[in-house]
This record gives sequence, C-alpha cells and structure tokens, in this order.
Amino acid sequence: MLAGPVASGKSTWAAEHFPPDAVVSSDRLRALVGAGEDDIAASADALALLDEVVARRAARRLTTVVDSTGLDASKRATWLGLARRHGLACVAVVFDTPAGVCRARNRARARPVPAGVLTAQLKAWPAVREALAGEGFDEVLAPEPVRVVPQAFLGSATAADRQREAPVGLRFALHLGEFRGGAAGLRHRLREIAITAESAGFDAVYVMDHFRQIPQLGRAWEDFPESFTTLAWLAACTERVRLGTLVTAVTHRNVGHLAKIVATLDVLSGGRAICGLGLGWFEAEHRAYGFTFPPLAERYALLEDALAALPVLWGPGGKAFRGRVLDLPDTSGYPRPLQEHVPIVLGGGGERRTLPLAARYADVANVLGDLPSVARKAAVLREHCARTGRDVELSHLTTALVGRDPAEVVALVESHRPRAVDAGRYAEQVHAGTVADHVGRFRELAEIGVTEVAVRLPDLRDPSPVSRMAEVIAAFRG
Repeated sequence: MLAGPVASGKSTWAAEHFPPDAVVSSDRLRALVGAGEDDIAASADALALLDEVVARRAARRLTTVVDSTGLDASKRATWLGLARRHGLACVAVVFDTPAGVCRARNRARARPVPAGVLTAQLKAWPAVREALAGEGFDEVLAPEPVRVVPQAFLGSATAADRQREAPVGLRFALHLGEFRGGAAGLRHRLREIAITAESAGFDAVYVMDHFRQIPQLGRAWEDFPESFTTLAWLAACTERVRLGTLVTAVTHRNVGHLAKIVATLDVLSGGRAICGLGLGWFEAEHRAYGFTFPPLAERYALLEDALAALPVLWGPGGKAFRGRVLDLPDTSGYPRPLQEHVPIVLGGGGERRTLPLAARYADVANVLGDLPSVARKAAVLREHCARTGRDVELSHLTTALVGRDPAEVVALVESHRPRAVDAGRYAEQVHAGTVADHVGRFRELAEIGVTEVAVRLPDLRDPSPVSRMAEVIAAFRG
C-alpha cells in the first residue's frame, strides 16, 4: 500500500519498480469509470472498484500495489485485513514528500488537483504518517528501490555478501529433464549443452531415469530419450564432467543388469560414472511399460539389497550375493569400472527409512525441499551417520531461472511462464532470480551442509541459460 498526498511520487515509484499489471491505481480507475483521471466526481466509484480489484487479487495471492493516497484509515484497515485473510504480507510505503514539492508538482500537471483538495491532504498527512506504525503492517518503509523476489531469496543478499567476503566451495550438477526442440536435432543440442556445461564449470551432468516425461514437467508424449543411452552420448561429447542418473528407480532394471550398464558407462567415460538409485514412485509409468510396481515395503527391501549388491557386482571375483529379496548366484562382471569406487547417490529425503539407508550404504544423499526442510534433513542425516560411522554427503535438487539483472529476470519469467500461471507464482516455482540472488541462496545451502547442488534450468532450450549459470558457479570457485 502506497501512502502519501497527491503528487508525492507514488505512481512514478510504482511504475519504476513493479510491472503495470501489479499496480491498482485509483487515478487509472477514475478514468475507467469517469471522464478521465482528473474526474474528481468519479472518485467514489473508482475507489469502490479499486477495493473490488484488490480483494480479487488478494484472493489469488497476487502481488498488488495499491496506488491511492492511503489517507483513509478504514480503507487501510480493509486492505490489511485482506492480506491477513489470505496469508499475505502487507507493507506500507510512506511518501513523506515536502508540501512545497507536492504543490509544485501538482501545479505542473496538465490538469492539477484543486488546490483545496491537496491542502486538505497535506493537513491530514502528519497524523496519518504517525498512525501507520501502529496499524499492524508488516513493514512501514520509505520509497527506496525495491524488488519483489521469491521467498527463497529473502536472505540471499546478506548470504551473497558472506560468499564474497569468505568464499566457500560447492559442486554444481546440471540436471536434464526436458528435451524440447524435436528429435532430429536432439543429439546436436545435447552435445552443445554438455560442452557448454563443462566449460561453465559444472562438475556433473545428471539425467532423469524415466521412460516418458513426468507430469510435473510436461506431457507423456513429449520427446524423452532413454537415460543411459543419453549418458553414453554425453560421455562421448565431454571430457571432465561426471555422468549419472538422478535417480534410477530400483524397479526399472534387474540389479545385475544395472551394475553392468553403470560399469560400461564408467569405462567408456574414462571413470566418470555416478550411480543414482531411488525407490521409484511413478506407478503409471510402470504400468504403461509392463514393469511391476511392488508395494512400498517390497521396494524398500529391494532398494536395500541393491545398495548392498552393487559394490559386490563392481568388485573382483564372482561370489554369490543373497539379500532379503535379491539372489545373485554369480556376481562376476567384466570389464570392471575404472573407478576403484563408483559413487552411489541415493535419492529421497525420507527421514525414517531412506536417510538411514543412505547413512549405511550411499556416498551422497539427494533431497528436495526449501531451506528449512533441507536443513532438517541434513541434521537427521548427520545423526544417522554418527550411528553408522560413515561420512555421507548431502546433495540438493532444485530449479533455477537465472537472469543477469532484475530486468532480465522479469523478461525470462514472462517469456517462459505458462499462460495460466501468473508471473509471481511462476517465479516462486522456478526460483527466478539474478546471479546475485542465486549466489546467496546456494551459499545458504552450503552453510547447512549441502556439498552439491543439482540444478534444473527451466529455460534450457539452448546453451545461453548455462552461460548465465556459469556466473553463479564462478562465485564458488576459489
């Protein structure tokens, strides 16, 4: 909510810092219901319409800038009540512009507000200014430069300062989950993206292990190449980055066959394979392709057996392995991986079953969630590791829409958001922010114990998003 007399600078400030559709202006509404913005007789109708628009936007939880004088205490209470009802923050921005400046600006207008109206507002303003602090707003601010950012970036500015002053290291992986652009050019796009990712400083490239696109990212009929064939192609296109799935469902392949696939990838990539493993969740995909989808307890039993069996299958000799549900009479497999130890990444953040398995068998646990959730899982993982005596790293899978400056972020959001999703909600979903925003967010993750961030770039149609992400990665290189 903007508060201040006519000509105090509210509309100019709002136009500089917010998209036009987020600003609900009493002047513009006066033009809509009256003869023009200066039609004072239409003020009551304009304010009634303003209240209706603000109420509907608040119900949809949209960022809304109320560009009116804010001098009416009952109106302020109404707007504050709407915010509280819908779980929104409500901030008052106070335009304490000198009376002489307001009068001079008003006189310079093509159609100035009547002098008596402005004088009455200036007379009422000191009492309004004093009252605002006690009315319950989340903040009462001066009109300084401002940006609306997703919740994830609220602490980013100070965290980015910490990264500049005392840098910490962090590994980055590029997570590929969408393959738009047509099958004919897919291999060329993948090669270009992988080469750019390697040059940008990414440490690894992960692909999802699915047989068709998941509903969270697209439609079942979109192009979606088989994961390990894709990784083999990426191995041929790159020299340094590590390669793996994030993650392979334990139900997707016979465990012995999976060991053979990963060993072959390791050999052909020159020792760069990572084995990602998870419980499996996409039942419709299993049914469509004729895979069995066992009950949860059976999948956990198979997962634990696979975690224990894979190092045996990659090791020397051919001794038998017998687990709870897995029976392998002969575990010999050659060629063996070039790596002495193929890293295993266990996907899933279940605190009672998955993280304990990670503490016993995995090298890395990959988890989802916001910062508080990841911090809690990091603490739980440490507790489990203390009991097993093993050191397991923590990885985090996230989405990042990266722009070099606020204007580019706004343009990227508008370019990529679905038509049915408003800009603010889409920005939250994909963590749309500047390079500095992301440096701060990833610094906060590093501070709670994350050692690797796997990043999905939602605008990855060509290598340019990878190049922007390179500026983030550079902040974590010594």
